Amino acid sequence: MITQLLYRHWDSWVDDKRQHLFVVGVATDGTAAGEPRNVTPGDNDAVPTSSTFSAGTEFAWSPDGREIAFTAPPLPLREQAWRTNHDVWTVNIATGEKKNVTAASPGADGCPRYSPDGKWLAYRAQARAGFEADKWTLHVIERATGQARALTPTWDRSVDSFTWSPDSQTIYLEAQDRGTRPIWRVAVTGGTPSPVVTGGVNGEASIARDGQWLTFTRASLTQPPEVARWRVGEAAPTPLTKTNADAVAALTLPRPETVTVAGAGGTPVQMWILKPPGFEAAKKCPLVFWVHGGPQSAFLDSWSTRWNPQVWAAQGYVIALPNPRGSTGFGQQFTDEISHDWGGRVFTDLMACLAHLEKQPWIDRTRMAAAGASYGGYMMNWFQGHTDKFKTLVTHCGVYDFVSMYGTTEETWFDEWDHGIPWENPDFEKWSPHKHAAKFKTPNLVIHNELDFRVPIGQGLALFTTLQRRGVPSKFLYFPDEGHWVLKPQNSELWHRTIFEWLAGYLKK
Repeated sequence: MITQLLYRHWDSWVDDKRQHLFVVGVATDGTAAGEPRNVTPGDNDAVPTSSTFSAGTEFAWSPDGREIAFTAPPLPLREQAWRTNHDVWTVNIATGEKKNVTAASPGADGCPRYSPDGKWLAYRAQARAGFEADKWTLHVIERATGQARALTPTWDRSVDSFTWSPDSQTIYLEAQDRGTRPIWRVAVTGGTPSPVVTGGVNGEASIARDGQWLTFTRASLTQPPEVARWRVGEAAPTPLTKTNADAVAALTLPRPETVTVAGAGGTPVQMWILKPPGFEAAKKCPLVFWVHGGPQSAFLDSWSTRWNPQVWAAQGYVIALPNPRGSTGFGQQFTDEISHDWGGRVFTDLMACLAHLEKQPWIDRTRMAAAGASYGGYMMNWFQGHTDKFKTLVTHCGVYDFVSMYGTTEETWFDEWDHGIPWENPDFEKWSPHKHAAKFKTPNLVIHNELDFRVPIGQGLALFTTLQRRGVPSKFLYFPDEGHWVLKPQNSELWHRTIFEWLAGYLKK
């Protein structure tokens, strides 16, 4: 019996259960002293229910052990499906008294971190209510006075996770920057952060007690994650682990190239290009053109166990990974310019990137395919009605019909920010692919998963029905036990094998 939203999320039903924080004492021998005690009772969660608003561990102990700060979803409960106003709360461990310390902030707040000296409580915050992809700005609260101030108000990058230096004078943070994710540092007094570790994607940073060593994970398009460390003042980090060294040494992993193309209005658009092993410039190669999800996300110089371009390039294809409008790490305006414009400037950006590739003498223009998931899947469906450049398309969990998507998805704040509300916005369906179904003709592999509540299964079923009814060559790969992503190993093997067999039928001579 369901009485209100949010009744399911991503791939799970809520079932009237809440996630709370518990504390338990520890005896001198390391065993539990007593029973765990719930310090956040009540009809709300004590962690973000959506990973969209999480930057890792969303609670922290004060240095004196008397208080815990945590991130909680917005109240009232019935509005959680369309509000993003997460707040940072504190709870007194002895008395159980809770306090909302970011109540004045209209957007999402989270990732609380106490300074080692206990003077400050740092957190990240979004200024705009309802916009999950707004810029995350770093803030600190002076605990003695309760006064909050922004440390990075004018910096045009979005703060991910962060950690304090032992002297409480510096914060090391992670933030995307033009297809990479460096580690930056900023003084507690504020200012523009400066990068200390660059190249690839770096994260999960922690600092030694002497403040001299920063340890973190480090990955790239040619390197699975390993642990590295950087000494303050040195130019480059030092690898600490080589867990994947033997496996990587046995592989041919071409290094990616990056190019910048003039997109809509002349705006620069960055794109990664990965050529296949054994690439010869004198020979023409088939192309697979990717579009990322989000849509407010980005293709980074990073490793993945799902959409890994090295695995696709190894099939003999050039893989293109463009970062068009909506991509993160290129300034907030660039991210903003996809909202209410899903098939507009971003489509122009993508076609400009494709045109750049078509000019290369090593691209076979007669053998080009495109693939994408989530928003990328949406763009495959938009391509169906707006370009005949591709021999085939691969749509994974893509949006097809805006109205049914709005009525069946769970995070309605997303649709309402990017498209509006159907009965209030007369242009709600302007960019909906289903309106152009009469022009669909490109062969299409459709993949969708039963437990995907973000982009529900009906989107894929409706697309496949349309393709079949129009006589367009198409197949439907259905996973009854996966959510938005295919995560189980054998399912992943089937996913890859099906896609590569489908692509080979259209791209290989």
